[in-house]
Amino acid sequence: MVDLHSHILPGLDDGADSIEDALAMAEDAIADGITHVVGTPHASSNYAFNFAKVREARDALSKKLAGRITLATGCDFHLNPENLAALRADAAPFCINQKDYLLVEFNEFSIPPSMDQTLHELQLAGLRPVITHPERNGILRAQPERLLRWVSLGCYTQITAGSLTGVFGRGAREDAWTWIGRGLVHFVASDAHNTARRPLKLRFAYDAVAERFGEEKARALLMENPLAAFEGRPLPYVPEVSTDPLRAKRKRFIFF
Repeated sequence: MVDLHSHILPGLDDGADSIEDALAMAEDAIADGITHVVGTPHASSNYAFNFAKVREARDALSKKLAGRITLATGCDFHLNPENLAALRADAAPFCINQKDYLLVEFNEFSIPPSMDQTLHELQLAGLRPVITHPERNGILRAQPERLLRWVSLGCYTQITAGSLTGVFGRGAREDAWTWIGRGLVHFVASDAHNTARRPLKLRFAYDAVAERFGEEKARALLMENPLAAFEGRPLPYVPEVSTDPLRAKRKRFIFF
């Protein structure tokens, strides 16, 4: 399996604190059958993205692991003005394995209507936006038609493995499964931060998807599509999206 979203690189954000923590997370991944891991530290107002430090952390961890797993870098990209300016200057450091897939994370407080244009501009620049864990975002769960529109326009979606088993609550679990069934999901990733509540493991999610939707879907979401993104290739599996209206179950926010 291939994990496109993790916070395994130590000392960069709220993920692994030390090289020892990172090694423990890597051992979990290896034992679980994961062959490729992308370290994607936050690039946000709280965590400044320094590509040199990211690569240094990746290289140090890779040396310790001695080729037992393939490590690459990317980031968990927040669409703030500073990040977007840096992205326009040089996009590769932010992208998965320095190819053209970009993990994009939205905040929980406001997703302005102008975001449609921003995502379109990323695509015009040759990037392939991947919306991370929308099932954990209260705005997108309340306004799922926005996610449907972005996917219909060529964006991709990644859900968190733990959401499938209720780690992030019943609502996130229900929406994750619903959106897989509706053809809105292209990747499942760990978004691992530690070895406890948010470990770097995917086998349980693979088995759960295979049980509900079949082995072909599980391979697509956890092996074939992630490997294609890792290598910068078009996705081999792009599901047909159900265009039936998505009904929000709850309204909790005032949107701007």
